[in-house]
Amino acid sequence: MKIEGSCHCQAVKYQVESSGSYPYQKCYCSICRKTSGACGYAINLSANANTLKVEGEEHLATYRAILSGDGTPQESEHERRFCKLCGSHLWAWHPVWPDLLHPVAGSVDSELPQPPRYTHIMLGSKAHWVDTFATDEDLCFDDYPEESIAEWHLRLPDS
Repeated sequence: MKIEGSCHCQAVKYQVESSGSYPYQKCYCSICRKTSGACGYAINLSANANTLKVEGEEHLATYRAILSGDGTPQESEHERRFCKLCGSHLWAWHPVWPDLLHPVAGSVDSELPQPPRYTHIMLGSKAHWVDTFATDEDLCFDDYPEESIAEWHLRLPDS
């Protein structure tokens, strides 16, 4: 499926191919919550990074969060791409999985299929005021799940 998206001011538009176009997960970590989360989380998809086409690339900026798991600040390898004009978070990418791109569902303009269930991750970082609205069929994790994105899509009907 071709996924098309854009920033709020329309300075950046993108398209990318996805073999699993369901919105994959709701991430409640503080980074996603503060960079994307209107509801206290970000909803991400999975796409093929090699198919990314960008219009307005000169308006993109990259954010790498500062992590301090052991008390020593360190810049994350995880790249979050934003429009530097309007601040819209568009997608994320990590060099450990260079073929994967994660469009932020809020930036997608294409019609997406309704997922039959979600995976809720990083609930250990969830703000206390955020409701998960998790169903009995959803999977919930305080941290990252062991299940890969590919395994998640294989488990779902028609994804």
